[in-house]
Amino acid sequence: MKLAEALQERADLNRKMEELRRRLGNCVLVQEGEEPSEDPAALLRELDGAVARLAVLMAAINLTNSKTKVNGQTLTELIAKKDALTVQLAAYRDLVYTAGQSTSRARGTEIKVKALLRSADLQKTADGIARELRLLDNTLQETNWKTKLLEK
Repeated sequence: MKLAEALQERADLNRKMEELRRRLGNCVLVQEGEEPSEDPAALLRELDGAVARLAVLMAAINLTNSKTKVNGQTLTELIAKKDALTVQLAAYRDLVYTAGQSTSRARGTEIKVKALLRSADLQKTADGIARELRLLDNTLQETNWKTKLLEK
């Protein structure tokens, strides 16, 4: 199995577990004398099986990410860098928006507000971060499809 396939299965398992939780919530309580729409014990067994599979899958994904290197860095390091760039990009985009706001004054005597950072400069930096993030994501995606999942 390729790493990308394991990541897809992990996402599917997370969706399945959320659905099972919802279905369990809908059938765990019934009015006296009524039958549940589904067997809660069967749903609980299915949930437990999905959780067990997720634990095995996550261990294998983490092992693979920590052992696989791209350009001298592990996938774990690249994922951490991607997460950090995502946070940084969001902050710069917020700053671009705020610095680009113009305040109107009804009279010349009202307080004038001015931006201390230039919106255009912030936007240029944000564009650079977005480009770096895009390239990093491309590298991760390519590596995920080329890398065999390591399992114990």
